[in-house]
Amino acid sequence: MHSKALAPEYQGALTKMSVNSSLADVLAEGVRHLREAELSGSQQEVARCGLAVAEAHRRLGNVTEADRAWKASYRSARSAGDLGAMAWALWSGGTLARQRGELRLAFRLLGLAADMGKRGGDIVARGYSLAGLAETGRIQGDYRTVAALHEQLLAEARARGEARHTVWALEGIAQIHRNTGSLDTALAMFEEAAELAGNADDRRGRAWALRGMADIISLRNDPERALALLAEAELTCREMKLSSSLAYNHKMRANVLFRAERYEEARGMYEEALAEFRAMTEPRGEALARLGLVKSLARLGRDRDDTAADLHELRRTLSRIGLLNARDMVDKAYAELGVTPVDGGTDGES
Repeated sequence: MHSKALAPEYQGALTKMSVNSSLADVLAEGVRHLREAELSGSQQEVARCGLAVAEAHRRLGNVTEADRAWKASYRSARSAGDLGAMAWALWSGGTLARQRGELRLAFRLLGLAADMGKRGGDIVARGYSLAGLAETGRIQGDYRTVAALHEQLLAEARARGEARHTVWALEGIAQIHRNTGSLDTALAMFEEAAELAGNADDRRGRAWALRGMADIISLRNDPERALALLAEAELTCREMKLSSSLAYNHKMRANVLFRAERYEEARGMYEEALAEFRAMTEPRGEALARLGLVKSLARLGRDRDDTAADLHELRRTLSRIGLLNARDMVDKAYAELGVTPVDGGTDGES
């Protein structure tokens, strides 16, 4: 039996905030309570309220403000000697680093957060930090290393009845199955995640699950159903002001249109997603949107040499970020588009 989804990152005076609260509301309340905590002189409360401010800024795409806020939260937690609050601040910083494409920093901060959570006896902070490590490895494409950790975290979440973490783990494992070709298994897990998220009133988790379902349904040549699922998810993204989720939703919409050979529509949607990713300084999403845009323009008759040059630049970018699976996607694009790789497809950084 799973409980309703909770938001343990909303702490101190913000514990009553819902997982479905608008991020604008979370930010406003976080800033208000943070000021009150600063006036009271409680460094522990400053750290806890500052965490909510950091997370709201991160999810809104305000990366500079988020970076400043998680570091301030950590300093206050350290001053108070609160190991649990220190762990949460490090988790927020590691998650932000992953969002910005700084994967090495993400691994380091999330590893420190997991250790700090263990030392401080904060099981939830440790669990979220281990999940962050697993997700970072999955995004990087290192499936062999992180698949077992995903399964471990899923089992722990099910045992504790934590709906939100169960949904996260299901979606992560489903994505691994999708990327390794097990589409039936992936779809079943995304569907389970969507149902569980709906029952637990986890709107953000359901939106991500619908996106995953749309991806696979699109691969099975049912673009209209895929687009309908994405439209449903987009409503949640807009209502909760989930900037990053909305950008990824738009990129997936472009993918669906591209697969349906609606290249002009796909081009426009990739451009919209690209602008959204650039606005929030999210290089992973930006690179993936650029890849889709290059492919769409190629299908619309763009010069082959220009296409090859863009793919070469993208491969260098993805190599620098460390997105192993995405680099493979660029290599496949050469063959798909019938374009000859620049310098034989090598970039000197492999």
